[in-house]
Amino acid sequence: MSTPRSALVRIALLVALGGAALAACSSSEDSSGAALESGDVIGTWSQTDSEPLVDLELIEDGTVSGSDGCNQLNGTWKIDGSEVEFGPFAATMMACENVNTWLSAATSANVDGDEMTVFNEDRKEIGVLIKE
Repeated sequence: MSTPRSALVRIALLVALGGAALAACSSSEDSSGAALESGDVIGTWSQTDSEPLVDLELIEDGTVSGSDGCNQLNGTWKIDGSEVEFGPFAATMMACENVNTWLSAATSANVDGDEMTVFNEDRKEIGVLIKE
């Protein structure tokens, strides 16, 4: 039994639309409208005015490691739309007095040049890191 021509046209249209949707998902833009690429985020980001050091290193293979000033953090990252998304962090569980461990709550970030604005799961800004 052969498929009617109109059914083939519909299938081709659905395949084309699906491809266009996937292509749209893979393009990422920063706040200026320029494409956000992995090269824009790979590297070490730190809070320049903090003691002890707060930093993240985003590695090309999609892993991230760093410190929230007290605990060591490890996890994953990916570009999603115009943001960097962090997978859940695995962290050491040290108790440090007088240290704000805000970075361990990071779930996403926006990158604008050498500045990374970090957000928690409620999309509340929790800090800023600068690319080294």
